[in-house]
Amino acid sequence: MFHRRFADNTSEHSVATRLRRQRFQILLDMIESTPGSPSILDIGGRPQYWDMMLKDITLTKELHITLLNVETHTVARPNFTALVGDGRAMPQFGNHQFDIVFSNSTIEHVGDFDDQRRMANEVQRVGRRYYIQTPNRYFPIEPHFVFPGFQFLPFSWRTWLVQHFKLGWYPQIPDRTEAAELVKSIRLLNRNEVAQLFPDAAIFEERIYGLIKSFVAYTPTSK
Repeated sequence: MFHRRFADNTSEHSVATRLRRQRFQILLDMIESTPGSPSILDIGGRPQYWDMMLKDITLTKELHITLLNVETHTVARPNFTALVGDGRAMPQFGNHQFDIVFSNSTIEHVGDFDDQRRMANEVQRVGRRYYIQTPNRYFPIEPHFVFPGFQFLPFSWRTWLVQHFKLGWYPQIPDRTEAAELVKSIRLLNRNEVAQLFPDAAIFEERIYGLIKSFVAYTPTSK
């Protein structure tokens, strides 16, 4: 199940947003190379993300975007549809129903590696092409808790830290069970695992100060 963040760094001037805009060009190229009005399924996305990323961008095409989340979201634009569902199993969608399946920092929240494989298989089934971004497990700062090496600490230590401190995007969670559930809900991927999940993908390595911060597995435009 996708875990909802308690806060989100969506400032258009943040370093994270600047990096998002850089890698977003991959998606824009996919959109522009798609005939007609592209249909996009965004797994785990929100309308605010698209508002921010498409700001000051002029597209030559009209997009039809379906947002799929485990929670209900309200959309105001006529070209957006918001649905409740689970990216690990999407029987409501047909094979290759969407021109592009997009997901930003979601696959690390769906469960263990088997759950991540289930999502990856569904992405490749329902989309003609895909763009899946996920943080690099071996980046030294864990991106959700914003704590050096957090992902490599023993599970009990990570739970204790969440119980006693406000970390990253999350408040302090004194209850041990709830803290443990939060820690367990995030499983970061390394490059080899991303390649296993998306064997036909090109993999873009997003770097900051020479270190790989995240991966984007995507279908090359030439395909």
